[in-house]
Amino acid sequence: MPAPRTLLLTGAAGGVGTLMRGLLPEYGYELRLLDVAPVPDAPDATVADLADRKAVREAVRGVDAIVHLAGISVEADFDAIVAANVTGLHRLYEAAREEGVRRVVFASSNHAVGFTRRPRDGEPLVPVTTPHRPDTYYGLSKCFGEDLAQLYWDRHGIETVSVRIGSCFPEPTTVRMLSLWLSPADCARLLHAALTAESVGHTVVYGSSANTRGWWDLAPARALGYTPEDDSEPHAPRLLSTHLPTPEDDYLGGTFTAP
Repeated sequence: MPAPRTLLLTGAAGGVGTLMRGLLPEYGYELRLLDVAPVPDAPDATVADLADRKAVREAVRGVDAIVHLAGISVEADFDAIVAANVTGLHRLYEAAREEGVRRVVFASSNHAVGFTRRPRDGEPLVPVTTPHRPDTYYGLSKCFGEDLAQLYWDRHGIETVSVRIGSCFPEPTTVRMLSLWLSPADCARLLHAALTAESVGHTVVYGSSANTRGWWDLAPARALGYTPEDDSEPHAPRLLSTHLPTPEDDYLGGTFTAP
């Protein structure tokens, strides 16, 4: 599909949102920004909670697509997770339905399948069809988000690419990230592919770079047109030199699976 011109970027003041504010305009997008916190150097950004139906609908009005990065991105109290990641997401989809927005890119998470065991050497990569096995309330909210996206495709025809993001940082900082790292440049490439691919319906993909030690099957993301260019391997010697194995290393969710 033609590249959308105007994007609503939620969570614009967060870690990934800050990185994407600098990278997505290179693909020709005009960004409209929303966050519950002020967005640095963006006086025109909408500062509002997703609970504010009026503010969310006004932010959605007139955009061509939505990249949804907002919400709580770590484990938290159940009620807080529900308010931000469940009720807030529903409000966003309702605003998209009411305003006729037809494409959403939803920041899901590997923690939706966090209790899945990581592949050992020689074993197949983890497919996107692996059953949900959330490792936290946070991961559970991402399972809900993927199912909500499916509902809004089946019932209302809003297309969504749910991206199970690994760890999007300028460089990996842990041994686990050697397998799940998504470089900022590759993240922008993946979001652009998700925004412009034809007929996605509701598609779930993993979001990581082309890591030598990768655990996930990236074929569904590549099918959208995503071509990752980065690899975490240059960082491996430094990170492995001080790593002490733990039981949580056996799972995709890492420390999120700890007791």
